[in-house]
Amino acid sequence: MPRITFIEANGTQHVIDAAAEGSLMTAARNRDIPGIVAECGGACACATCQIYLENGNYERCGKPGADEQSMLDFANGARPTSRLSCQIPLTEELDGLVVRLPESQF
Repeated sequence: MPRITFIEANGTQHVIDAAAEGSLMTAARNRDIPGIVAECGGACACATCQIYLENGNYERCGKPGADEQSMLDFANGARPTSRLSCQIPLTEELDGLVVRLPESQF
């Protein structure tokens, strides 16, 4: 069961253990992580589940596909290491992943 740490823009940390299934967004929503709005429910159509990956974690999660990148191009506060959490499958290999949340998803 992978352990994931979500860090809000204000520094508040949320550590969750989640089954290795679904997406990172699904795990966050199931645990009521603040800052993961996910208006489209994971359809890669809104960019309100944006996260920032740091310290080698971007490589662990892979680069965004074309559809995801087009959403990130218009996302509020997007960075070079931004990803949409709905597009990251939650696997055992992500155990220990640390992600930061933007100040706002809008």
